[in-house]
Order: sequence, then structure tokens, then C-alpha cells
Amino acid sequence: MPDPLSDVLRSVRLTGGIFFDANFTAPWSVTSRIGIEDVRPFLADLVQVIGYHIVLEGRMLVGLDGEPPMELRAGEIVLFPRNDIHTMASAAGIPPVRALDLIQQSPEGGLLKVRYGGGQEPTSIICGFLGTQDAFNPLLAALPRILRLDISKATSRDWVETSVRFAAAELIRGQLASSSVLSRLSEVLLVEAVREYISTLGDREQGWLKGLSDPNIGRALALIHGDIAAPWSADALARQVALSRSAFMDRFAQLIGMPPIRYLTVWRLEIAKRHIRESRMSISQIAVAVGYESEEGFRRAFRREFEMWPAEWRDRQANP
Repeated sequence: MPDPLSDVLRSVRLTGGIFFDANFTAPWSVTSRIGIEDVRPFLADLVQVIGYHIVLEGRMLVGLDGEPPMELRAGEIVLFPRNDIHTMASAAGIPPVRALDLIQQSPEGGLLKVRYGGGQEPTSIICGFLGTQDAFNPLLAALPRILRLDISKATSRDWVETSVRFAAAELIRGQLASSSVLSRLSEVLLVEAVREYISTLGDREQGWLKGLSDPNIGRALALIHGDIAAPWSADALARQVALSRSAFMDRFAQLIGMPPIRYLTVWRLEIAKRHIRESRMSISQIAVAVGYESEEGFRRAFRREFEMWPAEWRDRQANP
């Protein structure tokens, strides 16, 4: 059975994996946030960013305004799906400084580095980000402000541990760790953190993430994202997931927040925007690629959703 969570992540095309390393010694405290403006030199046109930190050595407290701090130790990872400003510290009550003010260029032209603290207990972390160019992303909208992942509990534990060790080795050598392996690591970390979070949701809770874990609706999401251009109908999806049409429609709308064909339409048009922005395909070719039988039907749907014709949208992307 396809994994709907992985399928959704592939469909929104998260990118990233640019790392810098930070070494702190107690006492220390910093505020941090990886903004879109900070990563544009590496990846342009990002709309949303997720920052994360991997603890390689030691321990630290991580906190967000309005929420109690959590302690992380070596082998644990924290992700910020809303990219909120957060505080990292060796202990509570220490006045923080801005992490961005501490970043140093590597003299050999390698990775950015942070070295800060009072010279006592050490903490070493890797910092990275994931980003997407898509404004509509139900996964990121449904996640909490902070996610914690213990690598030892991840289903991809061996691969994640190997990749983290590889990242650490690259950092030690002063290399810019932006390889395909580390880009993939960034995606896997998010998948594993989301998977762990979903497992904590109660049976009475509802929402898009709960839909992913529902055997029938999760299967429908996997089918939609696995072949967005297929001529899906509510009847066809219901048959594939072994539900009656009415039961499928009710459960999908209850969990996802919109009917299945509306969800399919939204995703088709978001993928169409990506084709328009990134490819040289004609409008008629894009219409076929995302499942429309005619260019005119696609053009009308695009205009209803975004209040402009596809060609207009392409022109705006070329001449912002």
C-alpha cells in the first residue's frame, strides 16, 4: 500500500538541506528563526520554511512563547512547522542573544558556524531548513508549532542515523552540506516527525493529519497524490477504498475539511502552477498533465481559483 504521507510530501516538493553547525558551552541562551530572507541566497522563491535542529552532543532547552520549554538530548530533533521564533538554552532564566548575530563565516569558505557560551558543558547541534514554493500546503497548516523526534524511534532509524553521521562528518571537514543525501534527510526527518505526531492523536480528534492515518481516507489520499491526472471520481475513489459513495464522501469531508473532488481540484491547480512556473510546457500540455480533458476547462478552473488566466499568471511570474 502506498504511504500517503510520503506521497503528499513528494507532491508539494519540499526542498532544502542547507546546514550550519553550532557549538555552545554553558551557560548560553539564543533566540533563533530561519527566515525566508535568510535562505533566499541558497533557494529563491520559497513561500514557506521549516527550521529544525539536530542535537549531536549534550542537551538543551527549547521554548516557544506561550508554551512550556522541552528538553532535548543527543539523538533528538526539533522542527518548527510554522517557523516561529524560538529560544534554545542550557538552562532556564538566561537572557538570550540573537543567534543570527553570532553566525560566523568559515575562513575556508565552508559552512556557517556559531561558537558561543561560557566554557562549561558543551552542546553541539546541526541547523537546517526545509522550504516549499507552494502556498497551499495542508500538511504544514495542520501541524503544531513544534515537533520533536527521537531518532531511535524512527521507522527509518538506520538510514536517518547514517545520514546524520554523514552530515556531522561533512561539518567537521567544513564542507557545505547541501548534497542530495542531506536534502533527502531533511524530508525524511519531517516525515518521521509527522508520523510520530500522528501516532499521538486521539481517536476523537479530527483533521487532515487524522485523515492520513485513517485506513480508507489515507488510501484515497495516496491514490490521488499517486496519479493526480487520473480521471478520479467520488465513485471510483470510494470503490478503491471499499466504502460506499455516501460513507466515503461523508468521512472524507469530515476528516479533510472539503469534498474529495474539491481536494483533487485544488491539488491539480497547485501542480499546474508549478508546471507553469518551472517548465516550458504549453498551457494545453499542462492541462493534460494535471488531468483536464480540455484546455478550455482547465483555463476556466484556473481562473475561478486564482482570479486570472494561466497565461496571465505565467507572465506575472516571469515579470514580478
